[in-house]
Amino acid sequence: MGSYRIAAIPADGIGPEVIGAGLEALAALERLDPSFHLSVTHFPWGSDYYRKHGVMMPAGGLDELRGFDAIYFGAVGDRDVPDHVTLWGLRLAICQPFDQYANVRPTRILPGLKSPLRDCEPGDLDWVIVRENSEGEYAGMGGRAHQGHAIEVGTEVAVFTRAGVERILRFAFDLARSRARKQLTVVTKSNAQRHGMVLWDEVAVQVARDYPDVAWERELVDAMTVRMVNRPKSLDTIVATNLHADILSDLAAALAGSIGIAPTANYDPSRRFPSMFEPIHGSAFDIVGKGIANPVGAFWTAVMMLEHLGEPANAARLMAAVEHVTASGVRTPDLGGTARTSDVTAAVCEALAAVPV
Repeated sequence: MGSYRIAAIPADGIGPEVIGAGLEALAALERLDPSFHLSVTHFPWGSDYYRKHGVMMPAGGLDELRGFDAIYFGAVGDRDVPDHVTLWGLRLAICQPFDQYANVRPTRILPGLKSPLRDCEPGDLDWVIVRENSEGEYAGMGGRAHQGHAIEVGTEVAVFTRAGVERILRFAFDLARSRARKQLTVVTKSNAQRHGMVLWDEVAVQVARDYPDVAWERELVDAMTVRMVNRPKSLDTIVATNLHADILSDLAAALAGSIGIAPTANYDPSRRFPSMFEPIHGSAFDIVGKGIANPVGAFWTAVMMLEHLGEPANAARLMAAVEHVTASGVRTPDLGGTARTSDVTAAVCEALAAVPV
């Protein structure tokens, strides 16, 4: 246990609301554990910063972040700024240079919550989705020509390197090995995409030889959506490309009750750079400022950050408090409740004191 430097980037939309809630819960943990301390530095980067300065973050932003132990990130996106400007100007501008190539998204039905799937009980849906986070469809390769003319062309090139595919597959196999079921599903679209996706399939076969204790299989991404809905119990650990896992994890969160509860970790497994932790729900323009944003995704994200920092006891304590609150029926409107963000936050902070250490 010890002291950690955290860079907080609430950014856009409901980001400031949920990151503020998460920091409240973390401060409550600090009060309960004198040996645990977070030194939090706030960075005002995002769309408001863009409107003032023409960039989402300053030129030296990465250098400012480099010395932190972790980054706690809110959401990016604004009605008045093009999405490709906000995403590439901030989130991806951090993920790619810091080589946060492993995006991990756990999904399960929390106590007291219900899946929209018929006859799906909490233990039936307990997945971890591993998303390749540095290349593939979001590599940023491509361009536009003849802009404004009838023959205008836009290309988006999905880039897959053997090194990039192998390292994310090994990460996923290691994660699957650490879980009780030791099961991994590798998701591609190799029947139609015969180059990059076939490379994924081939590398998966080679990597799997080093993990004889992990039961693994391949699944096409379109079939995977059907399987997630119809046979959730058949899945455990899932790995897919940047785009495919992005979409599948949003579906997974909805099947677990709400996208508002889902966390993300963007890991640099080498720890050369700080890893970044964010809820996956995005800016949620429709509820900004209404005080009803679900902070559970930010709390669960904070749990993942604490685990990464080497604080397993505090991580477990915060997760137990969150589960106590969801089970008690204190829920925001996205989960069918009437509680406000502040109500859920207060309930989690109160529950922390009652969780056995």
